Amino acid sequence: MIHLQMIGALAGKEFRDRLRNRWALVAALLFTVFSMAIAYFGGAQQGQVGLRSVEVTVTSLVSLAIYLVPLMALLLGYDAIVGERERGSLDLLLALPITRLELLLGKYLGLAAALLAASFAGFSIVGVLVYRAFAWAGLFHYLGFMLSSALLGLAFLSLAMLLSVVARERARASGVAMVLWFGFVLVFDLLLLGLLVASSGQLGAWLSGDVLGYVLLLNPTDVFRILNMFSMEDMRGLYGLASVVPDALMRPGVLTAAMLGWIVAPLLLAAWKFRSSSSC
Repeated sequence: MIHLQMIGALAGKEFRDRLRNRWALVAALLFTVFSMAIAYFGGAQQGQVGLRSVEVTVTSLVSLAIYLVPLMALLLGYDAIVGERERGSLDLLLALPITRLELLLGKYLGLAAALLAASFAGFSIVGVLVYRAFAWAGLFHYLGFMLSSALLGLAFLSLAMLLSVVARERARASGVAMVLWFGFVLVFDLLLLGLLVASSGQLGAWLSGDVLGYVLLLNPTDVFRILNMFSMEDMRGLYGLASVVPDALMRPGVLTAAMLGWIVAPLLLAAWKFRSSSSC
């Protein structure tokens, strides 16, 4: 039986610790500065500044979120368990009347609260500008971007928790976290595109039909990108991936379910690994 009160106490402590060490404040400032700069000056190379349309604003911020949100989530959670193990405090925590699952969930929820608070605080100022420029219709699209950014952060936080459970050393966990960031954010699409070019399209023929589009579901950043960019009909023709994304993936419900899968699956695997571990 899971004790929600214990999980809530652990989550609250984890959240307060992030506030106390000013992590949430620094992250919120980073989100605010970069989102304001990109939203306002994103069209400077075309000779325009300011918010031109909600589609262009969201598209510009998607690029920021893909780089910054996963990085923040991985840095926040990679040492959640392995850090306690190295400091010798994990034995003390497990000596309390608390299960390993409750400990994992408490830490995850506390870190998730800190991450969401920082990201929402950072993106909310641009949201005010979007509302002033485009009224409720524009704000509706922007709120969808903010919610999908939250899902992206939670997905990478789940991956960070899995890494923290599996890793035996904090330094090694930090290195693997950077590898995960490079792999999902930079290498995955580059490798897929490189394989398509190197095979002179033969790989695309082998991955017949809509299979290539579904391969993108193996990367949460691609799910996030499709959810925000390709769901807007007037933006689909601006991106090369639009040609391989099947219509079935254009449904927000399908993409949201895929993102929820990226949140739940690594966390369940981390819980199973942590509970089955005989040593701390």
